[in-house]
Amino acid sequence: MYSREEALKKLKKYGQEHVLDFYGDIDEDKRKALLAQIEETDFSVLEHTYCESDKKEGVIEPIKALQIKEIEEKKAYFLQKGSEAIKEGKLGAVLLAGGMGTRLGFDEPKGMFDIGITRHVYIFMRLIENLMSVTDECGKFIHLFVMTSEKNHDDTTAFFKEHDNFGYPSEYIHFFKQEMVPATDYEGKVYMESPYRIATSPNGNGGWFSSLNSAGLIDLMDEKDIEWLNVFAVDNVLQKIADPVFLGAVLDGGYVSGSKVVKKASPDEKVGVMCLKDSHPSIVEYYELTEELMDTKDSFGDPAYNFGVILNYLFSVRELKRIMNEKMPLHIVEKKIPHIDEKGEYIDPKEPNGHKYEKLVLDMVEMMTDCLPFEVERDKEFAPIKNRTGKDSVDTARALLEKNGYKL
Repeated sequence: MYSREEALKKLKKYGQEHVLDFYGDIDEDKRKALLAQIEETDFSVLEHTYCESDKKEGVIEPIKALQIKEIEEKKAYFLQKGSEAIKEGKLGAVLLAGGMGTRLGFDEPKGMFDIGITRHVYIFMRLIENLMSVTDECGKFIHLFVMTSEKNHDDTTAFFKEHDNFGYPSEYIHFFKQEMVPATDYEGKVYMESPYRIATSPNGNGGWFSSLNSAGLIDLMDEKDIEWLNVFAVDNVLQKIADPVFLGAVLDGGYVSGSKVVKKASPDEKVGVMCLKDSHPSIVEYYELTEELMDTKDSFGDPAYNFGVILNYLFSVRELKRIMNEKMPLHIVEKKIPHIDEKGEYIDPKEPNGHKYEKLVLDMVEMMTDCLPFEVERDKEFAPIKNRTGKDSVDTARALLEKNGYKL
């Protein structure tokens, strides 16, 4: 068990000794909980932060995508190459499932949300079905790593157990928690949520690989000779997972990473766009695209910045290990952070009062030596569920699933 002395030593290193101010006032169980949280929390983020305003502009240029027509011409070859790698156990998959269904009016893990109409169709169920369509075809199960969060881990693992992993063998599913980082005031002083609990938040969607490492699962990947990881978000119920054609194209081109992209619905669609920034593959957020860039045309007269990312990536494990040893940018996000004051009184702020810190997967792409933008058809692979109604909602996802012949 982590001792008070060890905790104090760690806190002193980062100037956060006040975390133990109420230690003498709480009972033994709460002391143990606080010490355990101090041990698990990554305070190093407070030493290395990155503010959006500090971001270098960089020279933005178009990047060439592998488009649907070109993919179709070489599809059989890509399929064979990717399928061989899957059969050899070279590919693993990582499901980013740390979120809750709050925006859907659902106070449980987002993946547990039921989109069925005449039967139960859970988001998790759809994703496993998508994965199994590939593993059945290849005759080989792949290892699936499911990232949960402190808030939803127990519910998620219980849900998978209750549903027998939706038919996926348990020895190929590995759950791990996303690491948490402290939330601070504007001076970098860590907030306390209660006398025995630090105010924390998840480390962002770019923190998945460091979280995998902290869970000891990189050792498993090394043991199983997994060389590639397909990383995908929980909310896209139509995406193809462990896609052998995608993998085959990345392997054939000698790339170390790949990103599935779709043609933008309109020049000003609010999606991150693949491009080159200072000659490196990058993702430019929609608000960074000036009107001039949106109006730029390629040699065929099409928009030059026309391919939006859908958070479905392939990464070389070797390259992920390399960038893990480099410092990833940490983005500072201004937030309202409930906390207790020096007297232990609870404060629920009405305005932003501090910072949360996030790593973003788009920075991982920028840290790669190259990246293949791989176009997929929107109506066949992009049905995100972000809202209860309206755009990118339960309704639009249901309509796309039915359009693709899926019974709800």
